Amino acid sequence: MSKQRKVPLRKCVVTGEMLPKKEMIRIVRSKESEVSVDISGKKPGRGAYVSKQEEVIELAKRKNTLGHQLGVQIPEEVYEELILLIRRESLL
Repeated sequence: MSKQRKVPLRKCVVTGEMLPKKEMIRIVRSKESEVSVDISGKKPGRGAYVSKQEEVIELAKRKNTLGHQLGVQIPEEVYEELILLIRRESLL
């Protein structure tokens, strides 16, 4: 009998819902306080997860949720990159 693998869950910092890690995008703040989108999910630094939905990204931007979570100002490019990633994935 094959053992069922446990799906790693992460909490979306915007909606507060627990979702499988694969349905989330990780944003990382490095020691140098640089913020980047972590597609691999393995970059070192303080991470925050958001759901792969444009509305969630827009809400995060409006409420500055990521900024609060990571303790830094989030550059506009990070939000743009997140939305592009979501759009690209929805086309696949």
